[in-house]
Amino acid sequence: MTEAVLTARRWVTGAMHDKLITGRLWRLAALAALLVVATASPGLRDVVTTALADAYLQVTVFVAGTLIVVYSLENIFKADLGRFLQRQERLQAPMAAFLGALPGCGGAIIVITQYVRGYITFGSVVSVLTATMGDAAFLLIAREPLTGLAIMAMGLVVGSVSGWIVDAIHGPDFLRGTDEAKTQPEAVDRTLGKFVPERSEGETVAAVREGSGLIWFGLLIPGLFLGVLVATQIDIDASLGALGELEPTKWFGVGAAVLCLFMWALSRRGNSQVAAFCPVRKTRYSTAERIILDTNFVTVWVVFGFLVYELAVYFTGSGIENWLQVWLPFAPLMGVAVGLLPGCGPQIVTTTLYISGAIPLSAQIGNAISNDGDALFPAIALAPRAAIVATLYTTIPALLLGYTWFFFME
Repeated sequence: MTEAVLTARRWVTGAMHDKLITGRLWRLAALAALLVVATASPGLRDVVTTALADAYLQVTVFVAGTLIVVYSLENIFKADLGRFLQRQERLQAPMAAFLGALPGCGGAIIVITQYVRGYITFGSVVSVLTATMGDAAFLLIAREPLTGLAIMAMGLVVGSVSGWIVDAIHGPDFLRGTDEAKTQPEAVDRTLGKFVPERSEGETVAAVREGSGLIWFGLLIPGLFLGVLVATQIDIDASLGALGELEPTKWFGVGAAVLCLFMWALSRRGNSQVAAFCPVRKTRYSTAERIILDTNFVTVWVVFGFLVYELAVYFTGSGIENWLQVWLPFAPLMGVAVGLLPGCGPQIVTTTLYISGAIPLSAQIGNAISNDGDALFPAIALAPRAAIVATLYTTIPALLLGYTWFFFME
């Protein structure tokens, strides 16, 4: 009997590890599908290559630059945030909202973990989920910095107020004892451990990863230079004479974007957010690894968002914004509904559509307030009832703000 149990346990553990391989397979399948589209016709090839180049030169390089600053600062300023928050009960909601308003999902994941550990209130969970935009914030700041900062500030204020209201209604320990992962740190650590199974890699695989990382950063330096020129409407190809007819800027962007996509497809994880903040992970991702993983993840969804829009225009001859004009009153509701989906991918697509002009700012506001990014995944695993209730609460201010902007400003 004991041997059967151990055998079953080994089988389950192996199946969990095999999910990493499965993840790589579907990502490689996605790249294969992109290749099929690109080779279907000359027109589609131009659509795909333009989307790849635009994604890298207009978004990826600026996302990477932002992540270099953010993640470097995280390494410099380190503290026991959980116990500090515990001592500041009245300030927990605004502090959680501030962490959530920071680009990316790291701050939100930290707050969720501290709630399950018993350090902060349920209202703080609502605060952080209301304020966070996840990885979509990087995209919005890179393309429309003033709009991005304004929405982050809005999330900070609305998240703080929402947290205070929820705590006043439910009390600080609402739903804390209803989930499987209790407030004991060791229970949280065991649950978090599920997100980061450790697997050793061969020396060859490690060398390939290190080499591709060096190439990645090597391309980033000229990429930032070209990205600034593109953002300032300077056509560098025009100054290259006959060489400019070959569109070297575009093909540089295509090559760099393809490298990002292949590194994403071959990585063990889509991004670093959960693993980077897991308290039981023996070896954390380095700053360089986190920058590469998360930038590549954003790049994939930006490319997808660009392709959705450009392919729709290609096949219909009409922009998506023309279709949505008929359903314009439902645009904020659509943004809020997409925000309920876990993960940053759908939110990046929504932000991409807003930047392209396909959806109005009211839809972007509704999505920014309602979405929880990647933080919802560990939240559901650690405290499922609290996570579901908290994310439903975020739809209330999202609808109010989205439709307020829609009726009075659009």
